[in-house]
Amino acid sequence: MPSFTYVARDTATGREIRNSLEAATEQAAIAALLNRNMLVVSIQEKVGKKGKTSGGSVALQDLVIFTRQLATMIDAGLAMVQCLQALAEQTQNKMMRDVIKDVCVRVESGDSFSEALVKHPKVFNKLYVAMVAAGEKGGLLAEILARLATYLENTARLRKKVKSAMMYPCIVTVVAIGITMFLLIKVIPVFGEIYTGFGSKLPGPTQFLIDLSDFIRKWFLLIILGMGGAVYGWLAFIKTKSGREFWDAQRIKLPIFGPIAHKICLARFSRTLSSLIRSGVPILEVLQIVSQTVGNVVMEKAIKTASSDIERGEGISAALGKHSIFPNMVIRMCSAGEQTGKMDAMLERISDFLDDEIETTLSGLTSLIEPILIVFLGVVVGGMVICMFLPIFKLSEVVSQK
Repeated sequence: MPSFTYVARDTATGREIRNSLEAATEQAAIAALLNRNMLVVSIQEKVGKKGKTSGGSVALQDLVIFTRQLATMIDAGLAMVQCLQALAEQTQNKMMRDVIKDVCVRVESGDSFSEALVKHPKVFNKLYVAMVAAGEKGGLLAEILARLATYLENTARLRKKVKSAMMYPCIVTVVAIGITMFLLIKVIPVFGEIYTGFGSKLPGPTQFLIDLSDFIRKWFLLIILGMGGAVYGWLAFIKTKSGREFWDAQRIKLPIFGPIAHKICLARFSRTLSSLIRSGVPILEVLQIVSQTVGNVVMEKAIKTASSDIERGEGISAALGKHSIFPNMVIRMCSAGEQTGKMDAMLERISDFLDDEIETTLSGLTSLIEPILIVFLGVVVGGMVICMFLPIFKLSEVVSQK
């Protein structure tokens, strides 16, 4: 879309404004400025690349705030352009502010709100755009945005719970590795030099630690490079199609963490499906969008296969029931929802139930991991200290050997 630089004067304050906006034509740009109560002094089309959209990804919390505030303002009867202008002025995040301004300009130029959102796929995903489009068609944009804000809030809350549960074990593990490496590189060599003067055979555990320390100090750079290469290689592998399929299939089978990952995907599936069905989006389009938002390739393939079966006339529960990744509880509740005509409400109950189960599991896991990590840290550090003082405890035997 062409971009125009303009000089205009605000009719209310008389202040001169120099800025730019995008519009289909020069007349559309002038009309957009007049709608903002601005008198155009001069306007000129920018020379450069056209059709390039600005903006990148923004934090989920910023998107939640934007959606909730926009829903409130539209429900209060404000025009879309006024809402977007107000939100752009009060938004703290620069990236989000630029995106809102661009969306506002496109809406002023004649695009629908959903068409303007499509230009920023890193900020507004397909789920967001589809629900907004459905709200525009049905005249329920404020209600749809409120539902969307609730959905995003639930997603953000679940993500925060998972991060909080994983934060403590990750920190303790890093600290344990750091202490272990410090002891092996700095402390144990000092004891090794002292014990070398004994001239006798050291206890097995002590000799093993001294040899391990010598090996790590000798090949430290290669070890670090090897570990970094292994991590980089693994991350690169799971970004490939085959690697992602392998990892997504295996991570839901892991002990302890596998069921949590599986439930997170199921909760995301049921909540997204519920929101889209309630918004009036056609079921085949719903399944296409849901398959791209569940975050697991195995489940994505199952949903796409089920979508083909539904297109041929099968029910949702029957089509999903062919795939083992969907548990019987989910299938039975979907079947009850189909029979009663309340599929969206039933799916929302499923997602709430799964969220509660995830929260309970994470709380129990955090309580269980804390003592395990403390014991692990004590055993590793304490074991190394005991091994290094073992020759002193057996000093008489060492001296007699000499």
